[in-house]
Amino acid sequence: MEKETLISKDMPHLPKSYWLESVSIDSFPKLTGDIEAEVVVVGGGISGITSAYLLAKEGLNVVLLEAGYLFNGTTGHTTAKITAQHDLIYDELIQNFGKEKAQLYYKSNDEALQFIKQTIKQHDIQCNFIEKDAYIYTNSETIIKRLENEQNAYDKLEIHGNMVSQIDLPVPIKAAIVMQNQAQFHPLEYLKKLVQLFIQAGGHIYEHTTVETVEDDTQPVVVTSDGHKITCKHVVSCSHFPCMDGMGFYFARMHAERSYVIGVKSKSSDLNGMYLSADDPKRSVRTTTLSSGDNLILIGGESHKTGQGICTIKHYEALQAFAHTTFGIQEFPYRWSAQDLVTLDKIPYIGQISSVTPNVYVATGYRKWGMTTGTAAAILLRDLIIGKENAYQDLYTPSRFHAFPDVKTFIYQNVDVAKHLISGKLEIVHKLPKDLANDEGAVVSVNGKRAGAYRDEQGTLHVVDTTCTHMGCEVEWNVGDRSWDCPCHGSRFSIDGDVLEGPATKPLKQIIQ
Repeated sequence: MEKETLISKDMPHLPKSYWLESVSIDSFPKLTGDIEAEVVVVGGGISGITSAYLLAKEGLNVVLLEAGYLFNGTTGHTTAKITAQHDLIYDELIQNFGKEKAQLYYKSNDEALQFIKQTIKQHDIQCNFIEKDAYIYTNSETIIKRLENEQNAYDKLEIHGNMVSQIDLPVPIKAAIVMQNQAQFHPLEYLKKLVQLFIQAGGHIYEHTTVETVEDDTQPVVVTSDGHKITCKHVVSCSHFPCMDGMGFYFARMHAERSYVIGVKSKSSDLNGMYLSADDPKRSVRTTTLSSGDNLILIGGESHKTGQGICTIKHYEALQAFAHTTFGIQEFPYRWSAQDLVTLDKIPYIGQISSVTPNVYVATGYRKWGMTTGTAAAILLRDLIIGKENAYQDLYTPSRFHAFPDVKTFIYQNVDVAKHLISGKLEIVHKLPKDLANDEGAVVSVNGKRAGAYRDEQGTLHVVDTTCTHMGCEVEWNVGDRSWDCPCHGSRFSIDGDVLEGPATKPLKQIIQ
């Protein structure tokens, strides 16, 4: 397929997040020596920043490490809904785990919403926080029963919500379920203030500082890729994928999914709620207000396992088509994608990373709902470290294992990994680096071996070994985001092989042409 046919006429040529583009972000130095701290927090997204802020408020000496820039991961590429309505989840939770645990899941996320709301009010944070109801809608007769079951679950769990037959989203529906008094905001404006408060409390931030490993001695020692060491009492991994495994086998207990968001301007007025379709393909819709006063409609969806599926530009084009049909597009300034991790039972892993490393903690597996679950994780991690009782500890403990549905999901995921590992090794490649046009990437053959090549817009060729440095699967080209993605465990690499997403910690080998 020629490059000209891949990108629609009015689609932004390269990915660009509205959240990152609309806020000025301070930069922080790289760690250049050995230091000591009471707590090291790894990861500069909502979990890491909120955890660091809360622990510093307790008077602890906290260091926050970020491999790249603050906010540049999933937090900077979210739809930023603050809601406990995590798709049609509560009937499923009751069926699989019982009413008590389902209620704990709801309460923890509702308390996270209230924490964000109170923090914004307390510190007068200007982050466009607006309370809105959250809706899940369907136009399918077969799914109405699922909505009714979810409504019954709401009633059992005392969740404020009900079934409705109309919404102000201009799409055909047969029914919808609403969860009342949820919210939306500008996540980076909110987190910028938490960063300021963290520094005021004595915290330290180091960017461009990648954690290589954590040595489990009498005191944990965090070792960076440059060989610098931080001796501490506690380590908190909020780095999306855990910065260490600790014999928790997280790579086999989660899978990575990518999803897509576009931001468009339209003549349509602001929407009164936040919306998610129960039908496939999924569509998530909310609005935000630009500095000009115009509305920007954020439309998300098109989820798939990382490194698998159709040409990624097609996912953006599907959202673009939905926007044209539903709202009409005056301008199309933004598109971006995000990566999320899904656990075996759909409940995040938050707590001690494993029983053999009691002073190392993890927060991961948010399944696209990181604004509330990331905040709930920070509150729980603070309580674990300071020895405060928390009602949600057992619900989220990473050491849990449920025979159902965990075993079935575990087998399915790892059979899928094996399939992609084998198929990547057997692939016969005929394309050569010289065949690539400017701004084109592909799997190619170099000296008879599989490689990955991208020729940039200036004509410079970037060639890497396509064998993922995590467990040896073969990465695939992601044309929509200009990256190399692993279909086995979700690692992602730049055109020059640098790690963008774990579990891989080492770059792809560059091949000199």
